[in-house]
Amino acid sequence: MSVQIPIWPGSSSFTTGSTPFGFFDNDATFQDHADKISVWCATRLGYPLSDVELQDIHFYACFEESILEYSNQVNQYSIRDNLLNLQGAPTGSNMTGRPIKPTLSRLLSISKNYGTEARSGGYVTYKTASIDVTTGNQVYNLKDFSFETGSDAVKTIEIRKVYHDTPPAITRYFDPFVGTGLGSQQLLENFGWGSYSPGVSFLMMPVYADLLRLQAIEFNDMVRKSAFSFEITGDRLRIFPIPTYDYKLFIDYITVEERDAVAFSSPSNSVGDFSNAPYELHTYSYINPAGKQWIFKYTLALVKEVLGNIRNKYSGVPVPGAEVTLNGADLVAQGQAEREALITQLRENLDAVSRETQLTKASTEADSIQSQLNKIPLTIYIG
Repeated sequence: MSVQIPIWPGSSSFTTGSTPFGFFDNDATFQDHADKISVWCATRLGYPLSDVELQDIHFYACFEESILEYSNQVNQYSIRDNLLNLQGAPTGSNMTGRPIKPTLSRLLSISKNYGTEARSGGYVTYKTASIDVTTGNQVYNLKDFSFETGSDAVKTIEIRKVYHDTPPAITRYFDPFVGTGLGSQQLLENFGWGSYSPGVSFLMMPVYADLLRLQAIEFNDMVRKSAFSFEITGDRLRIFPIPTYDYKLFIDYITVEERDAVAFSSPSNSVGDFSNAPYELHTYSYINPAGKQWIFKYTLALVKEVLGNIRNKYSGVPVPGAEVTLNGADLVAQGQAEREALITQLRENLDAVSRETQLTKASTEADSIQSQLNKIPLTIYIG
């Protein structure tokens, strides 16, 4: 018993649920074009002079797949062009068809990493601890002191600053024992202003004189006294000179794990990479005529492949007194070649309007305009 399977009768009537996924079934424009594209593809394939061994669902499925492919190609281009500006944004925001404002967030995030090293900002929190320095003891084991490392007690710390320096020179500016030859008080006495307070208000001296005096104090300490310094080797801290009294030595440090963290502490629903960039399917009604024309051609290429695969089931059909050879292989080859050409064309068009290409064109245009303006004679103004 032979089974009679109906083929394309020459017309169709689209209803919701006729496509495999139903992404666009409720779009009024899609509903209107579904039957029209079916007639167009069948006509291009030779109907009604030759039968088209397809049903309406084949045309609808190819039509839906073409829109999906178009939306996919455009979204991939948009993600590549805007990912740096999208990272960290909430994934719930649909960016399809929306202009993306370029930001400096990526450059600033890199700069903040340098800020961590330069102590001028960054993502890492600096913590402070203190060490009890005792008289006569130069060497201290950092493991003997407690450092705040969060919930994980085995975190590694990195010392960033040890507050062990020579007292500031400005605190000894008026010290008569520093050997800098400051004689302003005697000078004020000669003018009769020694009893006034503050006496320096009555003495006019250039600023560089103060700076030179501060420098003289620092040089005196460096050459004639034991320098204040420290040395860190492994877990051992050694300070110079030998302490002559007990005091607290403060240290700034960070945790290495926090500095080397590769992920931001951002919400889980934020954009991280290509996979969760918030681009959704394009609404078919909003696609411009150029995009719709691409979709029509891609639909025809898919229909050719489907029909070719169906006809390839039998290479020939016997008829009375002869045999008809089907062109299934030719249709498959044509469909594949047309699809590849359409994808290449679309990608070239998208690359031609990328942000980088547009900036290059704008720069070239500006240079050309400037070149033309340079050839215009300058007017001479006579007042």
